[in-house]
Amino acid sequence: MMTCPRGSVQPLCTLDGVIPLIGVSTYVAKAAWGGWERPAAVLPESYYELVASAGGRPLLLPPLRTAAGGPGFGAAEVISILDGLVLTGGGDVDPAAYGEMPRPEVGGINDVRDESERALLRAALEVELPVLAVCRGCQVLNVERGGTLHQHLPDVVGHDEHRHAPMVFGEVKVTAEPGSRTSSVFGPIATVLCSHHQSIKDVGAGLVPTARADDGVIEAVELAGAPFVLGVQWHPEEAGDERPFAALVAAAREYHRSGRLTGQNA
Repeated sequence: MMTCPRGSVQPLCTLDGVIPLIGVSTYVAKAAWGGWERPAAVLPESYYELVASAGGRPLLLPPLRTAAGGPGFGAAEVISILDGLVLTGGGDVDPAAYGEMPRPEVGGINDVRDESERALLRAALEVELPVLAVCRGCQVLNVERGGTLHQHLPDVVGHDEHRHAPMVFGEVKVTAEPGSRTSSVFGPIATVLCSHHQSIKDVGAGLVPTARADDGVIEAVELAGAPFVLGVQWHPEEAGDERPFAALVAAAREYHRSGRLTGQNA
């Protein structure tokens, strides 16, 4: 039996149920294709293909610098049609967002992207939309909840095992907290791919550290009391790890069926 639409939004339906619509944040960068070279919304295909292979339908969400109301304009309206949200990796969050001046090692700051993603995240949390936050996304989550970041992790831990060089991924062992969603998705101990020179310092309100590296660095957080808000400091998409995306899609499907967003049952 086919699932009915939720509110005024026409969902993607199959005979088995709803295909959740998952928003996926993107970068903006100079890109080349064919004979063209232009600023473009870009994203490694692994993000959206893993959403798709897990049973969701990805909807790419670029940051908009010319929106009349600013980069965050219309965030709540966008969230109102989604069943889940992925905040992806990328450049450093502007330290001004947590009351600090940037150190020389900070790079890739994009205020438009920061404002856009924080507005989307804020709107998502208000309606308990399922959220998966990856690397930079995990840091955006922490900052949005009032937390701070170590601006350059090697100066804190005394090594560069979390990122040997920019845009280079390396294996890091993480240990998850027993009983956490992180543990249920990745197992109690996992070897993951990392490429981050920053990490969570002061934990944001309501967030609970649920995985750490051997050096004590926080590698995953969850939002206490939320149906599904998971931030991981590593890159499951680089490893082709479908598990967190499948967990997000499952939560998104339940979110849609529950009708929390519109007050109607699907």
